[in-house]
Parts: sequence; structure tokens; C-alpha cells
Amino acid sequence: MQGIRGGGARRHYRSGPSPFRQRAPTTSDRLAVRIVDLLEYQGKQLFAKHGLPVPEGRHAATVDEAVAAAEEVGFPCVVKAQVATGKRGKAGGIKIAKDADEARQHAGAILGMDIRGFTVHDLWIEAASEIASEYYASVILDRSEKKLLAMLSAMGGMDVEEVAEKDPSALVKRHIEPDEEFGPEHAGQIAADAKIDDDVQDQVAKLLMELKEVALAEDATLIEVNPLIVTEDRRVVALDSKMTIDNNALFRHEDLSELRDRSAEDPQEQMAKEKGLTYVKLGGNVGILGNGAGLCMSTLDVVAQAGGEPANFLDAGGGSKAEAIVDALEVITSDPNVTAVLFNIFGGITRCDEVAKGIIEASKQIDIKVPLVVRLDGTNSEEGLQLLAEAGIPNLTVEETMLGAAEKVVELANPGREAGGGA
Repeated sequence: MQGIRGGGARRHYRSGPSPFRQRAPTTSDRLAVRIVDLLEYQGKQLFAKHGLPVPEGRHAATVDEAVAAAEEVGFPCVVKAQVATGKRGKAGGIKIAKDADEARQHAGAILGMDIRGFTVHDLWIEAASEIASEYYASVILDRSEKKLLAMLSAMGGMDVEEVAEKDPSALVKRHIEPDEEFGPEHAGQIAADAKIDDDVQDQVAKLLMELKEVALAEDATLIEVNPLIVTEDRRVVALDSKMTIDNNALFRHEDLSELRDRSAEDPQEQMAKEKGLTYVKLGGNVGILGNGAGLCMSTLDVVAQAGGEPANFLDAGGGSKAEAIVDALEVITSDPNVTAVLFNIFGGITRCDEVAKGIIEASKQIDIKVPLVVRLDGTNSEEGLQLLAEAGIPNLTVEETMLGAAEKVVELANPGREAGGGA
């Protein structure tokens, strides 16, 4: 018997071909697939919706709600911080409460806590579990094979990387063929190969089948249960949940599109979403605005070639009007890391004079403290450049080529350093 627990090993990663030994995500990786990482309680609510066994639990956002939830699920219960990162227990974000006073004390201490850069806004109050065994189970989208991949191990409760490193044979992996039924025979063989206890192999196999169905039904690119526990009375229960949903499929899931992880929200991405802009924060100091995804991607590459680090991807879209340019500049300049901004516009449907009007209007509405570098080419570019020249905006530089603009913005963003990465 391993005692009363309510948590499990939890880690935070983006979906991909494998959940371990992944390289650092590139800009292209980040832009290729937009995803939504669900919090533990959100994943468990989806599990329950699809009939998977989970402990009884309640969501709480305040101390009073947490105490009320604890009294509903009964004592002892577990007060769990809801953030999309691992090592919550070590940080003090998972506590067992034996009574209402302890529930209040733990909830008050955990709400507002910072765990590895994530602020706790939500709690999950869950009935404590008596654990006999801990397993690991997951179904992920293997993009390289274009198939779902089922993984199972009898070594649960630890990071999957540790399992793979200590004993690779302990982590059983099988692709789920899209044109074949993933039934009891296939799932049962995985459970047997993973050396799951004989008396619960059928339950574990059934859960693997259900995880596959949840992945398909909810457009999940990753579902991980760690640990998947066997209770003292030999019931298999999902004690934790990590789930990632493909953001491109949210139009099929109105309920999921309303889910929010306030601990992981980026203020610039939220602002851009509210303004209807396509924006991805990248972490550098060169703000980038272009029209069209292809041009934006090319601009990111050229800025990197010039020795700069893009702060964002912002596609103003085709046919952008002055108002959209004002909104875009407001989003980009609200990022305190941005030290210079590059406009790279190729006019077609988007008219360069409209972009110029937007820049001029933004300079009147926003206190822009960073230098702007502008490259306009295409429809009405001469008119746009003339408008900018007449406006006399401080700290605005016009460049004729994309490479010239990239080199200039990198120079302005990093005073004292030559473009191209030199000292």
C-alpha cells in the first residue's frame, strides 16, 4: 500500500512526435500548430464526460469555494493547484486536508502562489485515493507517422523520460492504425506487454481504448494519465490528467473554446485575440508586423539571419486598414521586451498608403517609445512613403529592401551590436 495521495507526476510540454527527448521548439514549430493545454481539472471533466473513471472532485477559484468543495467530496481530500507545469507537489501546490480548517488553510496558501512562473488562480478539490499501484498511460499524435501512438508502463508516478532512460522496455509503445479497430485484443496485448497486474489488465486495456476515443472525439493531440492508479479495492482510476487540444479544431468544440488557463495566459496574445489579430509571442526583442503568413515567416527568418531575435509573429492580414495597423502596433509595443519594430508590407490587397495612415494614427494615439523601421513595397507604396515623410514621425526609418530593413531593426533593437550577431 502506498498510502493516501491525490496527485501525480505532472509535466508541461508541447505535443509532437514523442513526449520525451524533444529538441527545443523552433519558431516554425510554434507557428505550425496552435494548441490549447488543458488544466488537470478540465481534462478530468472531459474524462468523466466520456465515462473514464476519475476521483470525485470540484473546481474552486476562491478559498470559500474550496472549503465548500472539500465538504462536498469529504475528508480527507486533496487541495491541488491548477497550473500547466510540473513539480506542483514539491512547490507546495498539492496538500492533503483532514478537515475544513486545513482545507481553508491550504487553499489560502496555494491560491496566488507562483509555481515555476505560473500564478495559481484555480484549485481542484479531490477525494483522496488509497493507492496500491501506479501506472503510466498516454495517447498522443505522432506527427511523423500521422497516427495516434498509445503508450503504457507499469512504472507510473514519475516523468516518462525517467522511465525511458532507466528501462526502455518498461515503456510499451504501439501505433493505432487508423483503418483498424483498436479493440480489446490490441489494447489487452499492450497491457500484457507492459506487465500490468493480471487482475486489472482488462480495466487498463479498456481505459486505453477510451483514451483513444477521447482523443478522436475532442481533437486531442496529447492525453497523458500519470499516474493511472490501482486502488486498494482494485479499481483503475485516472488520478491525473494532461491534455492538449488542437486549437485549429476548436470550431468543432464550443465548450472547449471557452476554457481558460489564466495561469498561462499571455497578455499580448490575449489583447491580440480580442482585437482579432493573428499574433504569436516568441520571446525576442524585435517586434514584427507583416501582411500575410508567408511574408511574416520570411521576415522572421531574415531578422534571425541579421542576428536578431523576433519578439512576435503578427499577421495583419490581407486588406488591412489603418485601424488594424493601430491595433497591431498597440499589441506589439505593449510587450516590454520589444526594443524596435519592423513593418514589412508588400502591397496587394493591402494598400501601402492605408498602412502608412495606420502608423501615423498610431503615433498620435500611442506613446511609442521604440524605433520603427518601415519597408513598403507594392500597391500605393509611393503614396505611403510620401505620407510617412510628411508626417515626420520621430524614430521612424524607411528601408527599401527586406534585408536592409532587417539589418536596421536589429541594429536599433541592440544598440552597440552589429547586425549579423557580431559584438
